[in-house]
Amino acid sequence: MSDDLTDAQTAAIPDGYSQLNWSRGFGRQIGPLFEQNSGPGQACLGFRVEEHHTNGLGNCHGGMLMSFADMAWGRIISLQKSYSWVTVRLMCDFLSGAKLGDWVEGQGELIGEEDKVFTVRGRIWSGDRTLITGTGVFKGLSPRKPRPGELAFKAEA
Repeated sequence: MSDDLTDAQTAAIPDGYSQLNWSRGFGRQIGPLFEQNSGPGQACLGFRVEEHHTNGLGNCHGGMLMSFADMAWGRIISLQKSYSWVTVRLMCDFLSGAKLGDWVEGQGELIGEEDKVFTVRGRIWSGDRTLITGTGVFKGLSPRKPRPGELAFKAEA
């Protein structure tokens, strides 16, 4: 995949979104991905469904949507806790599909934390259609220095 964005990838990116700099590894393969910060510790991820995201029917592949859910929902841990994390469990209910050219968004809400195991409720949507709902369980590996848009880690007393 080239570092240059195609015309289709940059067409009609919603206001407030900027491209994430995930330029290596898996993020590079499925990107480009975009982020809209809505305040400290809050963000929404998005992507435009391109040909490399589709299945044989021209719909966004369920594996792409689930991978995106993993990143979009787990992102809340980075944003609110400044922790590196890995996925323990991801449970998704597929409710609708996305087609080539659709703009897809996703966001998670931190609903529980115990012993650095975080539970997140999430949603993936396109326009007014909910594509996926579900929950994720993520293991916090270690605190790290906050990045732009992330809240500072607070050590427990």
